[in-house]
Amino acid sequence: MSTIYPAPLRPGSHIAVTAPSSGVAPRLHARLELALGVLRARGFVVEEGRCLRQQQDDASAPAAERAAELMALLLREDVDAIVPPWGGELAIEVLQRLDWAALARARPKWLLGYSDTSTLLLPITLRLGWATAHGPCLMDLVPGQDDPLTAALFEHLATPAGGRFVQAASSRWQRQWTDFASAPEQPYQLSETTIWRPVNAAAAGALDLQGRLIGGCIDTLMHLAASPDGDLPGYVLRSAARGEATLLYLENAELPPPALVRALRGLRAAGWFDGVAAMLIGRSGAEPADDPQRLDDARAVEQSTADLPSPVLADLDIGHRPPQWLLLNGAMARLRRDGRSPGGTLEQRLA
Repeated sequence: MSTIYPAPLRPGSHIAVTAPSSGVAPRLHARLELALGVLRARGFVVEEGRCLRQQQDDASAPAAERAAELMALLLREDVDAIVPPWGGELAIEVLQRLDWAALARARPKWLLGYSDTSTLLLPITLRLGWATAHGPCLMDLVPGQDDPLTAALFEHLATPAGGRFVQAASSRWQRQWTDFASAPEQPYQLSETTIWRPVNAAAAGALDLQGRLIGGCIDTLMHLAASPDGDLPGYVLRSAARGEATLLYLENAELPPPALVRALRGLRAAGWFDGVAAMLIGRSGAEPADDPQRLDDARAVEQSTADLPSPVLADLDIGHRPPQWLLLNGAMARLRRDGRSPGGTLEQRLA
């Protein structure tokens, strides 16, 4: 199955905003309004769903309501993109209610986000062949958010099928999140220097890696590994049959190091790492260990993946320590690193 790219997003495109996982509590509505304003200022037609402006039992609405709203939007011909406010915890309840046969007949549309949203992104790409957009969520998009990666988000989403775009590594990243309730207008506070970290010998020095991008948040995707929704080994094999490699990317939202080891080892046992050309790992969103005798995130990744034959590269612009790249699941990517600079570049072709 080749990748199917939704139509480019341009002024006049219809964007629906719904929360298939966590909703936006009233104390955060000021931030939400700013983000919605950014979409409208770009000329998009913005529609709010019913499952959005509330939060109860760790979700925007009961699972059946969230799933029904998402399905309705995915099936509509006039909707070009669906943008949740952010991730959450319970998107898996929605995933298990999707009608895949109906979706296979629908017009492809963009779904954008990360964290728990990747619980939906990955299966949509694996099952339907649609490209999906792993990147900044709606609540990141306030008017002052001017770092180069986030500022170029919609420029990249305007790329037509057959086109390409390039993103460089960030120069700095954010360690601590702001309380959006007390500072709704606050952009990222980029305080730390971005330095890519080779995890194994295969990732040391200069790199030039190519393959289909696929991946997401390990906290949620580890629960899909043994199901049809997480048949990544099948995707790798189908790509290989077409002469295409696969670049797997993963990011850790909040798993402490021992849990991260278990998650990585579980995915490895499920065949997720077999045959991939490289593994790209984002900066960990988990709190750092404050005891030197405890396992830390870097060592957790190393002892789970360092013996893999393919390059494993960590601390990239992926996930919960922004800024982050826009990663199109299913796109043909080329990652380059000269071995001297702290980062590198990622080119994506909508091919």
